[in-house]
Amino acid sequence: MAPNPKEQDLVNRVRSGDEAAWRECIALYEGRLTAFVVSRLRDRALAEDLVQDTFLGFLNALPNYDDRTPLDSFLFAITAHKITDHLRKQGRRPSLRSISGETGSAATGSELSGRARKASSLARSQEQHQSEELLLASVLSELIEQWQAAGEYERLMCAELLLVCGHPNKEVAGMLGITEQAVANHKYFIVSKLKAAAEQAHLHDWDPIRLGLE
Repeated sequence: MAPNPKEQDLVNRVRSGDEAAWRECIALYEGRLTAFVVSRLRDRALAEDLVQDTFLGFLNALPNYDDRTPLDSFLFAITAHKITDHLRKQGRRPSLRSISGETGSAATGSELSGRARKASSLARSQEQHQSEELLLASVLSELIEQWQAAGEYERLMCAELLLVCGHPNKEVAGMLGITEQAVANHKYFIVSKLKAAAEQAHLHDWDPIRLGLE
């Protein structure tokens, strides 16, 4: 993908220590990133903290940033990693102990085996979740860029109301002054793009229902 001149200029200014460019970067992406985290974790305060961590991570990653990568894709990818890290920390458990708490008691082999299986399943689930987040960020970033270039703002607004705000079809139709069928068509287009990308990425268990899209 060819570099976006405006994004390139913004990143170069941030690299040079331009505080105005840094504030501009935050103003451009903070709201979308926060909404993205809130939609996953349902915690506004936590979302704001993770988005702050995202911007700090962006600063640390600037020396290795490839200008051919869309800036929003890069930021959403960092945010997805922050979400995954948070969920992983939540999933941690204390060292295995006897559930009875009695001195000298120990878990049986079958209990340990069962717990190991649960831990392994959790790890696989987190990896799947991370892959899905990155896929979603990548696909939507590409679609947003295409819609902006083509002036397809109805699709853009529809996607934001459905995915970020979580409104149902009927409400979106009323807000935009279009038919519910038009909303359904836009939704189908997004879902088809996500499903095709998921198949290419071999995420066979990916389900758009979890995004509220079907």
